[in-house]
Amino acid sequence: MASEYASSGEYIKHHLQNLTYGQLPEGTVRYDGTVLNAPTWTFAHGTEEVQAMGFWSINVDSMLFSIGLGVLFLFFFRMAAKKATTGVPGGLQNFVEWIIEFIDTSVRGSFSHRNAMVGPLALTIFIWVFLMNAMDLIPVDWLPYAASLAGVPYFKIVPTTDPNVTFGLALSVFALVLYYSVKMKGSGGFFAELAFQPFQAKNPILKYLVFMPINLLLEGVSLIAKPISLALRLFGNMYAGEMIFILIALMFGGGWILAAFGGVLQWAWAVFHILIITLQAFIFMTLTIVYLDMAHAEHH
Repeated sequence: MASEYASSGEYIKHHLQNLTYGQLPEGTVRYDGTVLNAPTWTFAHGTEEVQAMGFWSINVDSMLFSIGLGVLFLFFFRMAAKKATTGVPGGLQNFVEWIIEFIDTSVRGSFSHRNAMVGPLALTIFIWVFLMNAMDLIPVDWLPYAASLAGVPYFKIVPTTDPNVTFGLALSVFALVLYYSVKMKGSGGFFAELAFQPFQAKNPILKYLVFMPINLLLEGVSLIAKPISLALRLFGNMYAGEMIFILIALMFGGGWILAAFGGVLQWAWAVFHILIITLQAFIFMTLTIVYLDMAHAEHH
């Protein structure tokens, strides 16, 4: 499929472009040269049209795959729960029980408080992020090519290579961190945690006029850095992995020798990438548990 593009740069840009739906303003010059006489809701063709759509556009492919994989996760785990037996378990029940035991061990090792929500949340995050990451193992040309036959111009299949998805996940975790920080410590206790640590003094002038602004700055930056680092770590690793797959795919258009070498590289990177997609799901889950544990802890 790489040979269908005028240059390798065009091929890479196409595979990194989301299928974006939004409103183009009046006067926009479309990809085919037509000029819009009125604001129009449509699919974007190219980055220029995505930028023209602004904030309220939506990446349809990212939403399709992320929601679809979430439904798939719920379907199989519900099926395993309905067929669960105290007798000899089947293969699906064995697998689900192994996953749940793994998650339970991780939560017990990182979360030192009592909250019945943390275990199911950790399970959901690990499986959902893993499934979204695992889409990276599908050859980069298969689904986009099938979509192009149906007239779909772009089709990016790995949701975690879209920063909108990773930031959505991270901000949801951040909202829970803020909620439990206030719930467990009270608004005053949460503010005191930010304002009077790590620098402390008994002198009121030093405490309120000198150390409090410094503490608020340091702790505020540390607090805001949590969702940013959580989102960018997942996005950066998966985006880099996808880029390597795309670069390997370019080799298939360079003759049979390069194609054979590219096939070996693709297999080797896919095997190694299984570790990456699992590790990134585990890191996202573990950091979520740790952040929630910190939100429950009271500092005196």
